[in-house]
Amino acid sequence: MEYQNTLAFAQQLDKEDPLASFRNQYYLPQKDGKTLVYLCGNSLGLQPKNARAAIEQELNDWARLGVDGHFDGKNPWMYYHHFLNEKAAHVVGANPSEVVIMNNLTTNLHLMMVSFYRPTPARYKILMEASAFPSDQYAMETQARFHGFNPDDAIIELIPREGEYTLRTEDILAKINAHKNDLALVMMGGVNYYTGQAFDMKTITEAAHAVGAIAGFDLAHAAGNLHLQLHNWDVDFAVWCSYKYLNSGPGGTSGVFVNERHGNNQDLPRFAGWWGHDEKERFKMKKGFKPMQGAAGWQLSNAQIFPMAIHKASLDLFEEAGMANLRKKSELLTGYLEYLLMDVIHGESTIPDPSTGRDAIHRISRDATNKLVKMDLPFTIITPSNPAERGCQLSIIVKKDGRKLFDYLQSQGILPDWREPDVIRMSPVPMYNSFEDVYKIGESMKQYFSIDNM
Repeated sequence: MEYQNTLAFAQQLDKEDPLASFRNQYYLPQKDGKTLVYLCGNSLGLQPKNARAAIEQELNDWARLGVDGHFDGKNPWMYYHHFLNEKAAHVVGANPSEVVIMNNLTTNLHLMMVSFYRPTPARYKILMEASAFPSDQYAMETQARFHGFNPDDAIIELIPREGEYTLRTEDILAKINAHKNDLALVMMGGVNYYTGQAFDMKTITEAAHAVGAIAGFDLAHAAGNLHLQLHNWDVDFAVWCSYKYLNSGPGGTSGVFVNERHGNNQDLPRFAGWWGHDEKERFKMKKGFKPMQGAAGWQLSNAQIFPMAIHKASLDLFEEAGMANLRKKSELLTGYLEYLLMDVIHGESTIPDPSTGRDAIHRISRDATNKLVKMDLPFTIITPSNPAERGCQLSIIVKKDGRKLFDYLQSQGILPDWREPDVIRMSPVPMYNSFEDVYKIGESMKQYFSIDNM
């Protein structure tokens, strides 16, 4: 199959899409009676239509039962995290005992650092992206200071090569090896929020372990986006939020992965709370913390029932769709967006889709993406072209007046995301975006650059 820049082609792909019906399971934003093309799933996912009923179920049990809802409700609150574990584990490629839903992302990151960043005078350094999301930067900075280290010394930042936008795996591995004697932790995002680059977590984990370091990941932009295999990759720990690709509402609850070899180690230091204590003895109210087996032993307080109810409803849809199926569609959908954007630049309309390879023009254009700004082109796609190195996000830098293009797209009923100082992020989410959505983006981009905006 070759991509084509026609509405009929996009509509045909939608007819053939086995996941097309899931679009109807979400509320799509409207303006002036028209459905918008929503490309901000990497910031806030859309509301599942089953979310309201999920919350109302818990509200009704609260009204009907009061405190007895902890044991006698339809979904007893005492055991609520159990109702999410298996489906959350399927999303991130884990065993159910290795996953728990609790708190919010940065809170969970700090809790994980208590257990997995245990620096010594000789081995104390943290390796991370220089362009990591600020919350991760602040967390690493304050963790280093908490342990008495200067962050400027303790934190090793990975910076792309001069003239490039993304990190090369070989450079990441070389940096790990260069610090084999003083590296305590490799702490990276699964997908970089700014460029959309997806990292080779399996290879990075292997390299970290080879030098005696821990491997942890912030999966805020990877959970529900990539086909993750945390258990098989032997990742030590990971955290993620649920309000982006996992569509569980603003400020939604977070997830934690703890590899089973750590989760069953009761001697591992941690900050303890009542809800992480053995639930069979929890109400005996005795001194002496006895952690539950697995990731559940890191819980602090009782479940956040209402946000977790939304998350449970969302996970039901992910379970039905399947992450492998969503990832397959994602590659096609993002590949089609890339094709249409390249068509704006080159006017080529016969470039094959990613599953069958690219012709020479496309390879030269995209594999040399780090030089495109110098080639007097209207915009540069800074996200890697290789589908294995990205999720469903493409980030572009516009040659001039990027904010003007962003505003124009919004005027055309297209909602991308603007990131200072000069990046427009577009995320066609396979759960609810269509190929026709993507076609509309290409048409609007073409119209913009035909109005003397080069």
